[in-house]
Amino acid sequence: MSKSQKSETREPLIHLSKRSSISAGKAWAIRIIAVILGLLVCGIAAFLLIEKLQQKPERIGEFYQTFIRGSFSTSRKIWKYLKYTSILLCVSLALTVAFRMRFWNIGGEGQTLVSVLGAIAVDFYLGGKIPEWILLILMFFAALTSGIVWATIPALFRAKWGTNETLFTLMMNYVATFLVSYFLVIWVPSGSSSLGKLKNGKLPIIYNEQTVIILVALLLAIGLYIYLNYTKHGYEINVVGESVRTAQYVGINEKKVIIRTMILSGALCGLSGYLIAAGSDQTVTTNSVGGQGFTGILVAWLGKFNPLAMILTAGLIQMLNQGASQISQDFGVDNSLPNVIVGIVLFFIIASEFFINYEIHFRGRHGRAEAGKGAVK
Repeated sequence: MSKSQKSETREPLIHLSKRSSISAGKAWAIRIIAVILGLLVCGIAAFLLIEKLQQKPERIGEFYQTFIRGSFSTSRKIWKYLKYTSILLCVSLALTVAFRMRFWNIGGEGQTLVSVLGAIAVDFYLGGKIPEWILLILMFFAALTSGIVWATIPALFRAKWGTNETLFTLMMNYVATFLVSYFLVIWVPSGSSSLGKLKNGKLPIIYNEQTVIILVALLLAIGLYIYLNYTKHGYEINVVGESVRTAQYVGINEKKVIIRTMILSGALCGLSGYLIAAGSDQTVTTNSVGGQGFTGILVAWLGKFNPLAMILTAGLIQMLNQGASQISQDFGVDNSLPNVIVGIVLFFIIASEFFINYEIHFRGRHGRAEAGKGAVK
């Protein structure tokens, strides 16, 4: 055989092949390893960047202790962790409904924010003038209505005129922010744009203030899992998401499904806004949602749009946020370090999806396999 023929048949040193399947246990093991590696790299970054650790390198283990302490060191921090995890989970579940249909709803931030605004508007004008239980009911319906309206507008445009829902829902976020700013100017004549915490419109306390929020989030995750996997509407959402042509072939009206699903997505954002307004803040600012509408996209994607798996991914993301904030506080560094820490870990988690979907082959191993086959022949 000539050299040219050998070079033509030589295998590359490394080549990739798409996995035909992978067990759920192995996939989650890869993700867990990615989280561990991400935290290891974060520790090294802290060792290099934080002056306090540079002076005493033997205390690098304190980085990990502080990270865990941010969420689990006291009962107050644990309940805070559970509360914000629950709210993040609710927002993520609202987006998951649309994502399962391949409707890329990037407007969870704005839809939740206008829901907070709707609930607080009712509280502002009617608080103290009507019974508390009626006030809470009106706040609930105001929040749901606001979320539904904000989500249905881009759905109608997509269904009737084929507009790009990603850009449309993204722009609606900015409109929601300016709308909140406008009402704050009206409600706060002093010009401070700070409404303050209202006296009325607080959810009832069961054991503590966080219990209702946590229970609602868990029930919502279970209910949505059943809805998406065991109902006719859930089946139609999945079919439209897989192929619009297939949906049309089996007689599913995809425009109707799009609008109906976005109404549900907006209603769930409305519920999230209601929990923020009546269960947590009792006020509204342009930062009431705190970016959770965008973080929810990552939570939904990491959970593979599975409501039950998203309980874990929401908990992981919130643990990263609180742990990074605790590190910033304890080590006296600015707020940029928490963003670096969260970004590094999320990078590793996202990169782990590559190893879940693809398998790496090396030439030496492949060559030995081919030689073995030749020997058998």
